[in-house]
Amino acid sequence: MHLDRLRAGRLRSHRLSAPATDVVAAARHMLATQAQEFWGGRWALAARTRGAVALRDVDAAFDQGDLVRSWTMRGTIHVIPARDLRWVLSVTGDRQLRAAAARHRGLGLDAETLARCEAAIVGALGGGGRLTRAELFEVLSGIGIDPKNQRGVHVIYALAVTGVICQGPVVPREGGPTREQYLVLADEWLTASDAPGDPLAELFVRYIDGHGPAGAADFAWWAGLPLGMARQAAEASRDRLVEVDEGRFVAPVRPRRSAAAPDVIALPPFEEYFLSYAEPGSNGIVRPIIVARGEVAGVWMHSTAVDRHRDDPVPALLAPDAATDAEVAAALARYAAFING
Repeated sequence: MHLDRLRAGRLRSHRLSAPATDVVAAARHMLATQAQEFWGGRWALAARTRGAVALRDVDAAFDQGDLVRSWTMRGTIHVIPARDLRWVLSVTGDRQLRAAAARHRGLGLDAETLARCEAAIVGALGGGGRLTRAELFEVLSGIGIDPKNQRGVHVIYALAVTGVICQGPVVPREGGPTREQYLVLADEWLTASDAPGDPLAELFVRYIDGHGPAGAADFAWWAGLPLGMARQAAEASRDRLVEVDEGRFVAPVRPRRSAAAPDVIALPPFEEYFLSYAEPGSNGIVRPIIVARGEVAGVWMHSTAVDRHRDDPVPALLAPDAATDAEVAAALARYAAFING
């Protein structure tokens, strides 16, 4: 497939040239959106949505229970529609837990210790409770588990990938953009859950919906699954997709490109458009990026710290002729309006 066609197709699938009606619709279309940086995951959804979207609009979707954040695949945190979390973890959760087993042993987190942690945390959260990370660490300290040296973080990780807890409503923050979520019990917070008949095939279809044109090798990288499983998923999904190139698929119905969509876009760190494929070189830049007509043309930086979040974002073009100063300024102005709105 010609590179220009590939980029144009992916811009549509990512809803960067065909934005969704609202942030929840964007999240449903993408299924799982990388969000190691919480602000970045929220901006990724806003950048895929029509009109002026403010940070508080995305926060409302978390507070209402439409969206959650968890380690959905590859040991990486993603934003995901709440109703999709359980079935995605049914495909990826056990593999993620096994991948962390050696690290957990090194931290003294054997099965018995994790069971003690789970009992204490479930007890603290039961009945609609919610805890910040610091408060959850206090619960661990109360049962003699030192949360330092990433022990507490790995307890949260283990309970998240097994579907016990997730990151739900947003913790208020005075004087600056919100930056943390409350931990909640999945059984209480996930009020509705989808249950596809073939979760592995559904995961492949949903990946192609939000990322195509792409193939089994790309899906294997994105989902953190063996290539054999990825090929199995692709084969089981053939009647639900269109093969546009040898081994590359798109959805049969794709978002329509918007004439109002900008050609130059400022995107967050760990951006799905750049990091979700097995192609050489596609997993190198984790900084916020500037995409011009489908190609990464530069990077940018901005602080969400109190009293610094209103500073102008600072671009650094890698390909100066790829975008005009006005295009870059407009892309960064949209982000600034989002973070400060």
